[in-house]
Amino acid sequence: MKHWIHIALLLSVFSTAQAQLKVSDKCGTITIDILDGKINGMRPNRGHEEFLEKLPCFTSAVSEKDSSTCGGLIAFKDKDFTIYTTRDYIEIGPAFKGKLTVPLLGAKKGSLFNTLGNPKLKDANWEAYQTNYGLLILYYSKNNTVNKIQFSTKSADTIELCGQK
Repeated sequence: MKHWIHIALLLSVFSTAQAQLKVSDKCGTITIDILDGKINGMRPNRGHEEFLEKLPCFTSAVSEKDSSTCGGLIAFKDKDFTIYTTRDYIEIGPAFKGKLTVPLLGAKKGSLFNTLGNPKLKDANWEAYQTNYGLLILYYSKNNTVNKIQFSTKSADTIELCGQK
């Protein structure tokens, strides 16, 4: 009888040792619709407060009233994207954790014509596509694969990217 009690105690210790603490993600899955220019159903020209409310899993935020060079922004460092609320664009990095409706990250340069058409502007390291909502900019790594995405409700003539003049 003692043998069975010891086995039961041992099993209960092992089962609690297997338990894991899991933090729930306040935002759920982040979905970026490349062709419609939306993040979880919102365009980049939405208000700062609305993004904070609908995407509460941000890692840092700068108020639009801040006098910093980039203006208002909301960063999601753990998911590798940033929303520039003053400048109305969203930037997605190579380690993006979420869902892209069009899998652009890692795509080879020149392979996106069927999806995006011809770029409106291009340089050696980037291409900009005119879209129905504004502008989509793809940046390329040294091996000519997409490693950064920016999309905006603004046009190529009016967009102001942070850190670029």
